[in-house]
Amino acid sequence: MKGISSSQLHAFVSDPRGRSAATLVLVGLLSVPVAAVADAFNPVCPTERVFFDPGNGEDIVVPSGYKVEVFAKGLNFPTDVAFLGSKGSFQVLVLESGTGLPSRCNDNTKVPGIGKFALNNPFTPNLLVFDRQGNKVAGPLGKPTPSGGGFQPDGPAIGLSFERDLAGGRLFATDSNQGVRGATSGGGNNTSRIVRVDLAKNTVSTVIKGLPTGDHPTEQIIAKDGWLYWSQGSATNAGVTGHDNGGGGNQHDIACEKIKLSGNTWRSVSDNHQTTGFSNHGQPRPNAWVPAFEDATSKGMCTGAILRAKISNPQNTIEPVAWGFRNPYGLRFSPADHPLQGEIMVSENGEDERGARPTNNAPDRLAVARQNPDGTPEYHGWPDRFGFLASTQSVFIPKGSPADDDPSLAGQTVKNVLAFFPQQPVAPLAIEPSDVAAVGLDFAPNSFVGGVVKKNAVLVSREGDFGFSQANGTPEAGHDVELVNFTSDTNPYEIKLSRFAFNCKGEKKWDPDGTPQCNGETEQAFVAMVSGINRPTTLRFGPDGAAYLVDYGAVRDPGGSDHASMFHNPANAPLVQIPGTGTIWRISRIDSDDD
Repeated sequence: MKGISSSQLHAFVSDPRGRSAATLVLVGLLSVPVAAVADAFNPVCPTERVFFDPGNGEDIVVPSGYKVEVFAKGLNFPTDVAFLGSKGSFQVLVLESGTGLPSRCNDNTKVPGIGKFALNNPFTPNLLVFDRQGNKVAGPLGKPTPSGGGFQPDGPAIGLSFERDLAGGRLFATDSNQGVRGATSGGGNNTSRIVRVDLAKNTVSTVIKGLPTGDHPTEQIIAKDGWLYWSQGSATNAGVTGHDNGGGGNQHDIACEKIKLSGNTWRSVSDNHQTTGFSNHGQPRPNAWVPAFEDATSKGMCTGAILRAKISNPQNTIEPVAWGFRNPYGLRFSPADHPLQGEIMVSENGEDERGARPTNNAPDRLAVARQNPDGTPEYHGWPDRFGFLASTQSVFIPKGSPADDDPSLAGQTVKNVLAFFPQQPVAPLAIEPSDVAAVGLDFAPNSFVGGVVKKNAVLVSREGDFGFSQANGTPEAGHDVELVNFTSDTNPYEIKLSRFAFNCKGEKKWDPDGTPQCNGETEQAFVAMVSGINRPTTLRFGPDGAAYLVDYGAVRDPGGSDHASMFHNPANAPLVQIPGTGTIWRISRIDSDDD
């Protein structure tokens, strides 16, 4: 399939009800909330309001020689972008995720005056198309229908990628029916999919079905050399199915190779259930051997992994590339002339203090995923190694949290899930602060290089914490973009990390080399009440050489790091999505010719 042109989109896109493209575009414009200065709210729980005024990013500080501006705003929970075309003429496709976080407020059946399958329901997935100036030219596309068409209604839809990148081809995405995670115990298990989106026909068809969907669903996706590669999140927080996983009803983690469990079990106090790792809640099987792909719907499916499948026969060719990650999210192939020499770079979210096996201070990670020479997957240590260190290290001892299944674990060593590693673990490339939520990443093109951005650089979007723990530092890291510079063309294992783009409520400053600093508050936008970033979920470089930062929008949370972020009604816990606060930011070189 060749790339779809703008004229083809206008000529052929129609919705399931048979309306024309012009009508569809009009409906789409009406369905996207207009950015309202100073206030936005959750329509199911209208007391959950936030400040929202992105302006043009005036309160975001970036390095000397770079600028930031709004490309699109007023979006409903965007999670990924894809580009089609060349520098002079291209389109930007934006995926909106629908419901993706647990709260009664995020229920797509309870939006006042709007049905579950209405085109303007903000809590169902959607695809929008913009021209290079940020004008919407098509959408909503792929909206769920009562007959099962479109994306799955309960979300989230997360990943988006063309088969041949900017040259187009088939368009692939990931979606799930995870819903509000816990409202219906176990209801979203094995619902993740890889799908193909036909823009001309406005259809979404299943490519791979039955992928695991526990604590983390199927996430980002990329295509290369006839293969689809995607990040498959872990089903649990730290390897043991607890009450934070759909009340104990969500599926267990699935190993990518044969493992032996340790003799340890974990107790959930409220029901006195004992559970071992990689097992259903309430199923203790200490010292058991667990086969690869146990309870998966197809061979090759496992969790906490980078998986791949042949585009020519996807359902039957699934295999793990690497595993032993907690929640691998972002993934991109490095250029062939990069120090990583074409390998996949991965961002990984670390463990939280919650559930059956709570941890504290677990770092996020940056890693490289590859298969072993014999075709078996590399192993990266999870759930018994967090970054460079074993889970039993004292730094990871939990302090105690209301989200812990067993309060007596506070102050206790985090015990091993496995009797021994299935193979020697591969260490990460680097570690990140705890709860920083390193998500999307991309490799900077040469046209973006300048000042603090060196050749071979990578930008990493860091979504920020969800308020389950205290802040990871002062200033708090997260809700920002990080710069990763490789120091040598031949050494992929020596890197320098620095903050690249973040909010600044106060005096903006720059180091002599142009690195941005802030003498003041650097919190997320709705908390600090600034025109800036809330929750960046990914970052992609466009055909124009600019970085497009996808900002999910405002989310009210338990407020562990800042009480200003807390939900107003405790019954609305734990994470309240605020529609219409999503933004796509565009970051570019000031001296570029990107008119």
